[in-house]
Amino acid sequence: MLLVQIVTLFRGGEKARMSKRSGDYVTLRDLRREVGNDAARLFYVMRSNDQHLDFDLELAKARSNDNPVYYIQYAHARVASVLRQLIERGLSYDAAHGLASLDHLREAHELQLMKRICAFPEIVRLCAAQYAPHTLVHYLRDLANDFHTYYSSHQFIVEDAGLRDARVTLALAAQTVIRNGLGLLGVSAPSSM
Repeated sequence: MLLVQIVTLFRGGEKARMSKRSGDYVTLRDLRREVGNDAARLFYVMRSNDQHLDFDLELAKARSNDNPVYYIQYAHARVASVLRQLIERGLSYDAAHGLASLDHLREAHELQLMKRICAFPEIVRLCAAQYAPHTLVHYLRDLANDFHTYYSSHQFIVEDAGLRDARVTLALAAQTVIRNGLGLLGVSAPSSM
């Protein structure tokens, strides 16, 4: 079986000129060298295989929230950063206490993040049943957005140990889902960026 996807490359806002007849084209190998394996892979599965793909090379290399690869991976790395901050402040995390203290999580951002995390198994089933990995990419982007919004709105490292452990437990759950989702797509989940 041969899979084909029409791709238009953009470099600096300009359409890259390519012609099969004249031998002027960019191979997937060249693309991977330029933007990296993670960006190439995620950008290709971001769209349904029956949709045209406009591949923005500059966006794929950008370290900004506009780049979906960076945005999702950064959410994963942010959780690792929270754990490092705990250690730097001489605090510890108790997973059992965090699970027992989940009733501390009542904020709208926390509830939204929990709902999104709980949807993961169904999203994976849907993606598999419909041969639609792009659905997983969109889910991970939404999960990363929910996490970043939560991270920006609430402190994780607070005096109340129950609330702190519950928030770290929620953050770790988001990190686990992001890591598993990226793993299904063949994309790395770095702990620092």
